[in-house]
Amino acid sequence: MNEQDGPVHEVPVAPRLPPVGGWPKAIVLRIMALCLAGLALWYDQEGLGAVIVLFVLVVPFERLFPRHHHQGFRRPHLDLDVGYAIASPVLQGVGLVAAVLVGVLSFAWLPGLLLRPYIQAIPSPYLLFVGVALFDLAGYWTHRWYHEVPQLWRFHAVHHSPEDMDWASGFRAHPFDGTLIAPAFFFLIAAGFPAETSGLIALAQILLGLFLHANVRLRLRPLSKIIMTPEFHHWHHSNEDDAVWRNYSTFLPLWDIVFGTYYMPKEKRPTVYGIDEHMPMTMVEQLRYPLIGMGNPLRFLRHPFRSFKAMLRGIKGLLRIMRRSMFRPRNQPYRLAVAHVNQREPSGADPE
Repeated sequence: MNEQDGPVHEVPVAPRLPPVGGWPKAIVLRIMALCLAGLALWYDQEGLGAVIVLFVLVVPFERLFPRHHHQGFRRPHLDLDVGYAIASPVLQGVGLVAAVLVGVLSFAWLPGLLLRPYIQAIPSPYLLFVGVALFDLAGYWTHRWYHEVPQLWRFHAVHHSPEDMDWASGFRAHPFDGTLIAPAFFFLIAAGFPAETSGLIALAQILLGLFLHANVRLRLRPLSKIIMTPEFHHWHHSNEDDAVWRNYSTFLPLWDIVFGTYYMPKEKRPTVYGIDEHMPMTMVEQLRYPLIGMGNPLRFLRHPFRSFKAMLRGIKGLLRIMRRSMFRPRNQPYRLAVAHVNQREPSGADPE
């Protein structure tokens, strides 16, 4: 990046984990991961079924039409991502509990109730399209905040840590990653959209997400401004400076075009993936990674008033960064965008 781009404020990241303490700790971590996967299979064998179905459907296309020919089938850390896939029923159950809590406390259901008479006046054939558009708009902004708000990025960084993209890499995600989209579901349900709408959106989000991570080269570039394509999402996972903080949409690239984060260069294709910060390569350590530095959650019982004040300060800081993210200049280079979103307030000054 050129010097004339101005000063850069680095994005705060979670502290590095201490190095693994030799083979005993490595064995313990592996056993814990296997127990988690075993619990998932005992709880819901559909997790293994989903892995097998996805493997059968997608892997042949990856072998016949690979995006990256150099990427072998037995690529590094494949076992980690398959472990996430098998353990997904348990991980998603934990995430669902957190999502319900976030959805209730967000009060997103309140405007949904207020708008319910107007939503119910929409003809039934159009309800699904309106629901998808509203959900996708909310999904765009929550996804953008998961990248541009440092405290949220710590959870989403787990999903972006794979340096190879294929059928299994999409499974790697922290259970608390994505809970911020829960208010959108609560809004849709409270506003009177059919329950099937939320169910179809959730199912489509999962299936499309797994397809978009596949190592498949499909010639869909002419449609990239209309529908989601693997190349569009691969650019989102790219670690090149020009591609970082781009392509946030879930279903409709329209939102990236409207808000100035669309990125599909004609002259090159995504080749470099991953993140800059250190990320441990075991499931247990990755699940622990975003929680480092948060302190003992039981401190609220010992110091309720002090903890409540600290929580309010934290929420105020989050909202401030989220607002800066919303109003940063369109098509801003990554380094300048980081400086804009994470600018520091002068001591004692009121936020802008």
